[in-house]
Order: sequence, then C-alpha cells, then structure tokens
Amino acid sequence: MNHVENHKPHGHPHGGHPGKATNDTLRLVAWEITRNCNLACVHCRASATMGPYSGELDTPAALRLLDQIAEVGKCIVILTGGEPLLREDIFEVAAHGNELGLRMVMAVNGTLVTPENAARMAGAGIQRISISLDGASAEKHDAFRGVPGAFDGALRGIELIKQAGIDFQVNTTVTRANLEEIPRIEDLAVQLGAVAHHIFLLVPTGRGKYISDQAITAEEYERTLHWFYDQRERTQLQLKATCAPHYYRILRQRARDEGKTVTFQSHGLDAVTRGCLGGTGFCFISHRGIVQPCGFLHVDSGDVTRQDFGDIWYRSKVFLDLRNYDKLTGKCGRCEYKRVCGGCRARAYEATGDYLAEEPLCLYEPRRRENRPDASRNGS
Repeated sequence: MNHVENHKPHGHPHGGHPGKATNDTLRLVAWEITRNCNLACVHCRASATMGPYSGELDTPAALRLLDQIAEVGKCIVILTGGEPLLREDIFEVAAHGNELGLRMVMAVNGTLVTPENAARMAGAGIQRISISLDGASAEKHDAFRGVPGAFDGALRGIELIKQAGIDFQVNTTVTRANLEEIPRIEDLAVQLGAVAHHIFLLVPTGRGKYISDQAITAEEYERTLHWFYDQRERTQLQLKATCAPHYYRILRQRARDEGKTVTFQSHGLDAVTRGCLGGTGFCFISHRGIVQPCGFLHVDSGDVTRQDFGDIWYRSKVFLDLRNYDKLTGKCGRCEYKRVCGGCRARAYEATGDYLAEEPLCLYEPRRRENRPDASRNGS
C-alpha cells in the first residue's frame, strides 16, 4: 500500500471541512523526541534513564514527521521525553515546526536549563515550557523525581525561562504522597509566575506500576477534582486536568447545580474540550516513531517510519474505535457523559486489557437508560 498516495494532505481525507471540529480534529501531539533522561522519576511512563536508546528518529526523519503532522493540522506539538534538552538537534526541530505553523511547546524538568539554551528555546519559537513540580518543597519533589537537587534545579530553570521571555506552566502528578500538598503547589505556581497549572492523575504504567499503591482512591479522585473546580474562581492561573476525564463531567454537574452556563476554552495551550482525548484530538509518538492514543495507553496504532502520519491519524483501527463512543462498554458505555468524559482508556486497558472497557477509577453511576438520548450530546 502506498501510504503517501492514499493520504490527502488538506484536512480530512473523506472530504470533511478543515477547521470544523470533529472527533478526529488533531489538536495536540505529544512527541517523545528522546527517551534519555537525567532524572529517575518514580512515576515515569517511559521508565526513562540516561540510555542510550536505539532507534530514535534522526534529524531528517524528525523534520519529515513535522511536515506530515502539519499537513493534518496546525496543532500543538509537545516536545517531551525523557528530557528533550538532551537531544542535540532539539532547537533545529523546534524551529522547523514553528516555521510550519505548528505551536511548539516543550516539557523539561528544568535542571538542564541554562541562560544559553533558554535563549535558544525562545529563538526557535517555543511558545511555552512546562516544568513539573510534584511537591512544594525539595523533600517532597526530590523524593518523587529520584535525584537530590531536582527541586532547586527546577526553580532555577523556571527563573531562566522567565528571563528568556517564555511563558511556563507547572505540571503536577497527583498521588497519595502529594495529595495534601496540591494547594501549596498551586500557591507556589502563582508565586513563581506560572501562566497555568495542569494536574495529572497517576496512570499505572512504566515505573508508575511500581507505585500503584500510591494511586489515590476513587473517592479521593472525586474530591480532588471538585477542589480543582473550586479554584477556577480563586486564581488567575489557567487550570487543566489531564488523565482525569471525570473532571469534564464534574464541570457540567457543578455548573448545572449552580445555575451557570458551561463555558470552555476550546483552543490553545489550555484548551478544555473533552475528557479522554486519546486517539480523538490527541496522540503520542514514541522515540522510535510508534504512534499510540496517548503515552500511557501502550497500544501500537502505527509506525511513522513506515507510514505517513496522516494515514495513521485518519485510518488506524485503534483510533477509529476510540472515536466511536458507542463502542465503550460497561458503565462507560451506558453513561450520559460518555461524549464529554469517556473514561481514561489507559486505566481501562491496564485493568482489563481492553481499551474500550469501563474506567476503573470512577464513582459515578450512570442514570442513562439504553433508550434514553445521550445527555452529553448537548453538553448538559
């Protein structure tokens, strides 16, 4: 099969409307541009170390991949890892994406940021840097990151990024070890001058499997997301919950109970659109070019070293399954919020081996009967 011939570069290959949001509108790509890393985080999806790792896309292949992504949509591309600053051509890759009209952002741990490479990030058109803070103190953060000095290094990196004129956001992975610290981490993000705080709920993959006992319970999950909702009125930070699809149900429930109109930011770096975006508005590309619905859902959906990215995005069976919400099973399949939440497909897969099974960390009991219209179609 000639994948290039069968890929139509302008929008949807079936004659859809470029720019019109559908459940295959590409919004976000997370690209593990390297798996090398100078830290040893206890929750790491990739179990990344200093490597070396074989088979990473070389520079020409990396630039071709960005060309193909840009043909599908002018989306946000997160250069992540590992630690992307360990890749020698990172600024060339970032600049190429920027020239193509992609919104290039980078996820770093902060410890390797210098005045020189911060300036090069700005020069390459990096629009935002994310740095993780998983504790409000060195003791908590360093224990999570596996290396003494990681907290101080992150704070130094943040200051250098600010001096270079680049916006930054704070990411926090929520576990039982830092659950009580989340308010203090948010306060610290404000003090540091972050533009956003994104929280991530632990998905037990990679090294995260070995701290699965640190995952919060369904009850703690629900309380945390309600607390996060309450912060919307209390902070100027852009707030986003990732790997926490229940939040998009809670947004609607709370707004309805409070008699408010639900408004969502539908584009940009803090877009709040839907719960699980895996395979719908989002995908992950590994350091070797394997495409997955997300970095935590280890289901091979294509290989960019053998296929055009557009073919994978529009024709992968896994992605087509995930875009058909009526294929969800268990209580996710019955739920009136399935089109706005969808449940975490990675948690479902880790628990059952089926990425369409019900989310195992959800308290909500659907009210929908089989013959009742799906309430989430109209955003209720």
